[in-house]
Amino acid sequence: MAIAATISLSVSPTTRHSAAAAFNPFRSSSSTTVSVSFSPALRITSLRSSIPFRNPSFRVSATSMSIQAPQQTSSTSFLDRRESGVLHFVKYHGLGNDFILVDNRGSTEPRISPEQAKKLCDRNFGIGADGVIFALPGTNDTDYTMRIFNSDGSEPEMCGNGVRCFARFIAELENLHGNHSFKVHTGAGLIVPEIQGDGKVRVDMGEPILKAADVPTGLPANKQEAVVKSELDVDGVTWNVTCVSMGNPHCVTFGTIENKLNLAEIGPKFEHHVMFPARTNTG
Repeated sequence: MAIAATISLSVSPTTRHSAAAAFNPFRSSSSTTVSVSFSPALRITSLRSSIPFRNPSFRVSATSMSIQAPQQTSSTSFLDRRESGVLHFVKYHGLGNDFILVDNRGSTEPRISPEQAKKLCDRNFGIGADGVIFALPGTNDTDYTMRIFNSDGSEPEMCGNGVRCFARFIAELENLHGNHSFKVHTGAGLIVPEIQGDGKVRVDMGEPILKAADVPTGLPANKQEAVVKSELDVDGVTWNVTCVSMGNPHCVTFGTIENKLNLAEIGPKFEHHVMFPARTNTG
């Protein structure tokens, strides 16, 4: 599905920015056409069905359209536009992780702040995303630099699904076709994504890091230097977890999840657990 909308989002009384986007979707990727401007009120408008919020100053309406094969379009992409004060973006998903992608190749610093990214990622009052990804100039003999602001404003080292979306974004920006690869600098080091002939993206994430101190985790190693099926108390419940890093920390537990388990509530308790000094992703 693709949704066309116009969004106004409050940032601060003294700051005004705007963002606009239109995107010709790749096969098997989702696309959103959104125009965003920052102002004291929020308003989403398009073609069909008005849905009032409880707050009478908010109004939302939207229309959904089926994605079809790309149509013939103007030779000038929206990504080529450079209006002053306008932030162009596209939205991708990789295996359900959705991201706002921003062309930031003209600067070594992200074009929006972590707080603004947090507002944009809000699924009720913003565009909605797991994070904002910036395509910046390369450094240390790399072709590009990738930075991410999570939906809570934090900045992770990198993201596997995110770097695949990043690679497709670069292919669109550079009008690349066929097989290509490029070197990407991330907070987790060098990543080399490969664009395949069918448009899919392959990424060698390197060998997993299992050494407890390097994950990092405060849980004591119980298999050589690794933490494997070790007991972890989370809010009074004991879990058997294995700790691993693929450039950023992960905590993995195996078993059957009961339907009544509130993942939205327990997830942050894993993430901010004292045993994970750099926080963690939990699977």
